[in-house]
Amino acid sequence: MSAPPVPPQRQSKRASLAALVGTVLEWYDFIVYGTAAAIILNTLFFPSTDPLVGTLAAFATYAVGFLARPIGGLVLGRMGDRVGRKAVLVLTLVLMGAATTAIGLLPTYEQVGVLAPILLVVLRLVQGFGAGGEYAGAVVLSVEHADPRRRGLAGSAAPLGFAVATLLGNAVFFLFLLLPPEQFASWGWRVPFLLGAVCMLVGYVIRRRVEEPPTFEKARADGAGTASPGGVFAAIRRHPRSFFIVIGSRMGENGFAYLLPVFGVAYVSTTLGLGRSVALWAVMAASVVQIVAVPLCGLLSDHVGRKPVYAVGTIASLLWLVPFFLLTETGVTAWVVLAFVVGLGVLYPAMLAPQAAWYAELFDTEFRLSGFAFSREVGSLLAGGLAPFVATALYAWSGHWWPILVFMAVLAALTLIALALGPETVRRDLDGSGAREEPPSGVPSLHGTRPSASRST
Repeated sequence: MSAPPVPPQRQSKRASLAALVGTVLEWYDFIVYGTAAAIILNTLFFPSTDPLVGTLAAFATYAVGFLARPIGGLVLGRMGDRVGRKAVLVLTLVLMGAATTAIGLLPTYEQVGVLAPILLVVLRLVQGFGAGGEYAGAVVLSVEHADPRRRGLAGSAAPLGFAVATLLGNAVFFLFLLLPPEQFASWGWRVPFLLGAVCMLVGYVIRRRVEEPPTFEKARADGAGTASPGGVFAAIRRHPRSFFIVIGSRMGENGFAYLLPVFGVAYVSTTLGLGRSVALWAVMAASVVQIVAVPLCGLLSDHVGRKPVYAVGTIASLLWLVPFFLLTETGVTAWVVLAFVVGLGVLYPAMLAPQAAWYAELFDTEFRLSGFAFSREVGSLLAGGLAPFVATALYAWSGHWWPILVFMAVLAALTLIALALGPETVRRDLDGSGAREEPPSGVPSLHGTRPSASRST
């Protein structure tokens, strides 16, 4: 006998939980590596007489993980549009969890020489490949299952994983930094990576219970998801504007996502010499605030639109950079914590939360995961993967943070241009019926601004 159907509301909650758990693992991977790169990996895998050179090498390997993300988006996105969202999300979970755990088992440079950084690069590529389909798949799953009036809130489950993972990753590192330095360098740094296996197992159990979204099942029944050739290239042909809008809007958001919790930690702990614990405390405090701010910003985007919330977050984040550096330079722990809490905890979620549903709404069902995943990860490569490396290099060149402001201003300007060119999608239907709901107060009607889901952008 077949099991009774699960009510849509319960499936929506399961999808949001599955999105949250998976993206916790995705971001945990990158946060743990980024924190480790700033604190310990530079000496264990890239020994150098100059600590700044070692940090640059560690951040370069950090960026390598982003090289594989567009490829992962290309392959896994196509798989998700043809085979199903659920199958892709299980696969990405295993790839990232296994790679993260394996990093915790790697020999160091002192033990095997140059083989150590080579193995580290290989595992970073596996992580990046899996991450290329993880976030987009999680967002699409939760948004397609959601009540159309609450897609921003439902979609925020995936970016909420960023806050939880940042808190989790830094909290774990903080605990093990309490060990004597020789024990931390010997085995303590490995445990945060090994804990990735726990996230993988929990996520696997949850994701097995999620059904495919009705929107996807309808498209597959109509033959759209299995018959449309070309994958991401077909998505780009069908939605060329959406493709470039996603890449452009990722510049500022993703740059800030990695500038503060990765470069910021290295800057405070190493450059300013305030120690590792101060920076980690600051990021953890910001993450606690994020856990509240992300769903609130997602819900706000359901009422006033995706673009206004996103634009305010971009401008405010850029303007906060000067106070951020001035506050951290005081060396006072309270001011350092405030600098991170406002920038990472309050302002950044205004970009991150509405972005999730907006990207899913920009593409038709048969191309949604392909287009979302590939274009988002190209943006990740161009902005997030390079931001810590570029920021560190600019500071090494100038000895001051003002060139970093210029770099981030360019990224923010690209995001604002993309927002200006993109449509407001808050009331777009996802099933291709062409229906429109009345926009919420403050959001202009989409009639005449966006073709129906069955036509090209």
